[in-house]
Amino acid sequence: MTADTLTAAPGRSLKGEMVVPGDKSISHRALILGALADGETRIEGLLESRDVLATADAVRAFGAAVERIAAGSWRVRGGPWQSPVHPIDCGNSGTSARMLMGAAAGFPVDVVFTGDESLSRRPMDRVLEPLREMGAEVFSSNGGRLPVRLRGGRLRGLRYRSKVASAQVKSAVLLAGLHAAGEVEVWEPGPSRDHTESMLESFGCDLDREAGVARLGFRRALKATHVQVPGDPSSAAFPLVAAVLTPGSRVLLSSVLLNPLRTGLLTTLAEMGADLRIDRMGGEVADIEVRHSPLRSIDVPASRVPSMVDEYPILAIAAAFAAGRTVLRGLSELRVKECDRVEAIVSGLLACGVECWTQDDDLFIEGCAGPPPGGACVSAQGDHRIAMSFLVLGLASQQPVTVDSAESIGTSFPGFAGTMRELGAEIG
Repeated sequence: MTADTLTAAPGRSLKGEMVVPGDKSISHRALILGALADGETRIEGLLESRDVLATADAVRAFGAAVERIAAGSWRVRGGPWQSPVHPIDCGNSGTSARMLMGAAAGFPVDVVFTGDESLSRRPMDRVLEPLREMGAEVFSSNGGRLPVRLRGGRLRGLRYRSKVASAQVKSAVLLAGLHAAGEVEVWEPGPSRDHTESMLESFGCDLDREAGVARLGFRRALKATHVQVPGDPSSAAFPLVAAVLTPGSRVLLSSVLLNPLRTGLLTTLAEMGADLRIDRMGGEVADIEVRHSPLRSIDVPASRVPSMVDEYPILAIAAAFAAGRTVLRGLSELRVKECDRVEAIVSGLLACGVECWTQDDDLFIEGCAGPPPGGACVSAQGDHRIAMSFLVLGLASQQPVTVDSAESIGTSFPGFAGTMRELGAEIG
């Protein structure tokens, strides 16, 4: 095997307790809001992945004082943002790019945002459009993609009707609106993650929320606070599904975020017959115990996409083991992620001996009612979630599965392979 590949082999049950890495969405927001706030913000449980560290480097370049105290423990001292000396490299992180554009637009800065090859193929127009309407000067010579040059300051209010339910679009407008003159509100056609709204409130911002609408109030100056980052449900999805699929497994995932807008995978797996036990610890955090379970097929409606958009690759793996035909509907948003995830899922499943096909944006998977053949080398196409998903398949398939682009896993779950090995998995 090369340094960029990993192989997962079947035959071992998973047992033990796992502390889930900090939530990526909340980690990004903690750094950005801390950099916008007056005073020193303390962050505990920060996810130290490549994506989040790109955000840390970015807010530091804008003038915030950012310090790592210990593993997962950080402090940020914010204030007015300044033009950075060099372009802001967002790496592979679309969250960094879109949210930082919104946050920077409210200051008199001149900045260029760049990213890696994958991120430079992803659309940014859905964020650039409202920022232009608010008065920011935004330029892209790559068809609404990175690199993007932004000149901010002197923004006006905006009542924006988003064409898609997107937490990143909503967040960009709200962050820009912190320094805009006039009313700022975002209307969405459906629910999306509400971490930005909740965290703005915890930083002292007035915010009105009702069905489909987020509206900034009069008090918009942010005050430093303490942020405790819970475990990421999107990262928890991989050991969770691995335990469901691997005979004899019993795993406890501790301190996992169960925000109602992030629980689509748990709902779907329960409907498929997964043995899940949830012990709520207060608020939106819970321990999840999962045991090996036979699964049945399901028809997942498009309305569930916002609540588990990042979990469809691992859900597709679960469907490959289920009895019957599973249908995953309305997956257009998966085509503009780190790669075309629909295509990557289909390619990987076919290579592993699982019958599947697409019809428009719907994915059909003929489950094997048990372990699929496996025995393939799967191209993860540089996508961390595709890589981890097919490693999970390899833990319970008939033959081992090798995945390329394994280095991409550091985007969201550093130490994934080691953590899984501690539970008993054979990954190397």
